[in-house]
Amino acid sequence: MALFRRLLFAALCAGLLSGAVATLAHQFGTVPVILAAEGHEPTPAVGHEGHGHAAWEPAAGLERIFFTALADGLTGIGFALLLVSAYALRGGAMSPRRGLIWGAAGFVVFTLAPSLGLPFRLPGAAESPVFDRQVWWLATAVLTASGLALIAFRRRLPWIALAVMLIALPHVVGAPQPVAPGGTVPDDLTRRFVLIATATSLLFWLSLGATTGLFYRRIVQRA
Repeated sequence: MALFRRLLFAALCAGLLSGAVATLAHQFGTVPVILAAEGHEPTPAVGHEGHGHAAWEPAAGLERIFFTALADGLTGIGFALLLVSAYALRGGAMSPRRGLIWGAAGFVVFTLAPSLGLPFRLPGAAESPVFDRQVWWLATAVLTASGLALIAFRRRLPWIALAVMLIALPHVVGAPQPVAPGGTVPDDLTRRFVLIATATSLLFWLSLGATTGLFYRRIVQRA
């Protein structure tokens, strides 16, 4: 129980700090592009009595920043729990430098590999069914993580060959594609968003790896 509390505290510290880094990156990077894309969305349909039925969204300004920070913080804590649990299972000394390697692996598993088939999309872009995207994204993350683990911890040719097959499998099968291609967002804005969102995710994962390595060493290992 004491170990669990230390792991949880280390994950909370690292997750909140990395979430704050992600929030700053979002405010100066992705949010301006999303706002620009929202200007290209069609006006929501209005009912016969003149009342629209648009979905709720946070208001611009402090409310949007608050909910962005909340989402980034919770995301950071969740992924930090995965990392510190992996550190505990793996064993051995941890440090911010080693944490960076784990963070880079997390970026490959949860961002880079899935985005090869399901790139970041702006509001107004054509989308495939949500359930199909969720299944493919989860399968890609699991298979990529398994492949990287085999490469890192087995280091023998048969295991490496199996790892390559696992990593390639979801891309051979193919990601679900939009039923109706197109959308209202200009292509140059989409490309800009993909680049910025990918860079933001990389910054988040590197900061998460470094901070989990740091807090794991100070809170878990030194205890």
